[in-house]
Amino acid sequence: MLEATDLSHISRRTAPPAWLVVALACAGQFLVVLDVSVVNVALPSMRTDLGLSDSGLQWVVNAYAIAFAGFMLLGGRAGDLYGRKRMFLVGLGLFTVASLGGGLAQEDWQLLLARAVQGLGAAVLAPATLTLVTAAVPEGQARARAIATWTAVGAGGGAAGGVVGGVLVDVLSWRWVLLINVPVGAVVLAGAVLWLTESRAGDRRRLDLPGALLVTAGLATLAYGIVQTEAEGWSAAATLVPLSAGLALIGLFLLVEARTTAPLMPLGLLRLRSVASANTAMFVSGSAMFCMWYFMTLYSQNVLGYSPLEAGLALVPSSLAVVLGSKLAPRLMRSAGARTVAALGTLVAAVGFGWQSTMSAHEGYVTGIMVPGILMMLGAGLAATPLASLATSGAAPGDAGLVSGLVNTSRTMGGSLGLAVMSTIAAAGTGSGGGAEALTDGYALAFRTSTAMLLGGAVLMLLWLPRRISPVSAK
Repeated sequence: MLEATDLSHISRRTAPPAWLVVALACAGQFLVVLDVSVVNVALPSMRTDLGLSDSGLQWVVNAYAIAFAGFMLLGGRAGDLYGRKRMFLVGLGLFTVASLGGGLAQEDWQLLLARAVQGLGAAVLAPATLTLVTAAVPEGQARARAIATWTAVGAGGGAAGGVVGGVLVDVLSWRWVLLINVPVGAVVLAGAVLWLTESRAGDRRRLDLPGALLVTAGLATLAYGIVQTEAEGWSAAATLVPLSAGLALIGLFLLVEARTTAPLMPLGLLRLRSVASANTAMFVSGSAMFCMWYFMTLYSQNVLGYSPLEAGLALVPSSLAVVLGSKLAPRLMRSAGARTVAALGTLVAAVGFGWQSTMSAHEGYVTGIMVPGILMMLGAGLAATPLASLATSGAAPGDAGLVSGLVNTSRTMGGSLGLAVMSTIAAAGTGSGGGAEALTDGYALAFRTSTAMLLGGAVLMLLWLPRRISPVSAK
């Protein structure tokens, strides 16, 4: 067997245009993120049709989230070792087939199994989408613009979930929130087969199986403990045991990686300032920002009396704002630097969260939802692009998939933990009352907490993040 002479192996086929690679990668990312939120609107219909219990209904969401979070690092490293195009196809294929199975499910267990397989496919697919983007576009302003597009499409997918889900459920049925993925996935699969070229790390290392098993089990167990907090609370054994077990498994994973000759995650990556600081910042900002869509949807429906479709449409300006922020970020990064733009975006978001924390039970749409929502998501878009750019810079090309998986893991775990914490805080602020005023008090307390976290996150970014994108390491 011939040994690779460089860090990256590229197939001999003529490389496709960079814009085509970015478009295909963004389409895959859109599907992954859309499916996190699109199902929420369909839950009542699923319950009626399949006879789901309260816990079963919760697991329609959690089965996807746990598999997604648990397999993310493994999915990223698999792309480095076995080929980014191959893993993109495997992940999207699993996701598409599982969407078909879920849409045709006749029993509750069939739907839950389909959602878990969807999450597994998403965990393989998501790191590959970012790796394909960073591999196709040279480092610098062009890559920052490409990452901005990837960020905007991902954020747009999450924001569009409520609108898309509302339309599909109202016009067709709940099954179409899953079945809609099938034709879209088939088209993207065909395009990927035809136009993407293969790339992988050139050292032909074997997969670190002990490390893969430990980190997957650790992240999945930790994610399970986080989602248990909603039903069981933070002090229950059903929550504390999986949280403790997950942390212990991740600790054991780090010990194993320190002693393995070809580790799944070289611990040297965490000594890179750009990788460590940007992922930490992404975790903190995700913890504070992810809850926005959840609480804004609850506030608009439970307090202001919007229908599900109206609630989704009310957040369209916020969705456009996150796209605008993502597209503005590369221009600002060129003059001000990645660190400054990330901190600026975080501060803009903090202003929006602070404004939203003054909400009342009788707000008008413009001041109660639209303007603070625009500020929150404009800031999120401004911050996400420089953080993703910094997090993927400085690492060797052979670790690109792993770093991309780490970016997605930081964001996903931060968002999941943040939502669990903010839900607990909102419940405490609501107290025993269930009226509009009590609910508003609880939601406002969650937004105030997020504001404080974002202000702390901005300080962290200014102190720790490198000012500009660091060059790729040769090691």
